[in-house]
Amino acid sequence: MIRSYIGIDPGPKLHGVVGWTGTEVFAAEDMTTEELVEFLRQATAPVACEWITSFGMAVGKEVFQTVFQIGRIYQSRPVRLIPRIDVKLHICQSTRAKDANIRQALLDRFGPVGTKKNPGPLWGVSGHRWPALAVAVTAMDLAKTEHEWRIEDE
Repeated sequence: MIRSYIGIDPGPKLHGVVGWTGTEVFAAEDMTTEELVEFLRQATAPVACEWITSFGMAVGKEVFQTVFQIGRIYQSRPVRLIPRIDVKLHICQSTRAKDANIRQALLDRFGPVGTKKNPGPLWGVSGHRWPALAVAVTAMDLAKTEHEWRIEDE
């Protein structure tokens, strides 16, 4: 059984990164692709990254930049690519869940963030780290998601 996972919420320039042991966050920060690749080279935990899927809508430059950055991350080591729809289904049991719903479901499941004097299990999680945590939790809980994509599958 896997005892920890690194979850990534990718972006065009910065990526939300969270390490999750199943009971607490062990790394939580935003990183550039270069910082993340170096971090992943030294990390021993498996890695899961949110994967972008098409819904038939036009997308902008930032989406293509994000996909490019995911490719750079994928080159650094094996990474599970988990679509956001699978994360929503696992964490909230709904494909209509929004970021606020995911955050609340994680708080309900694991407890409060806490304070500096009294940190909770989610201490350090904020902003883009919430979806990164949701990816890590999904990856740890499920051997494979329904729409998970791997280059080997092609």
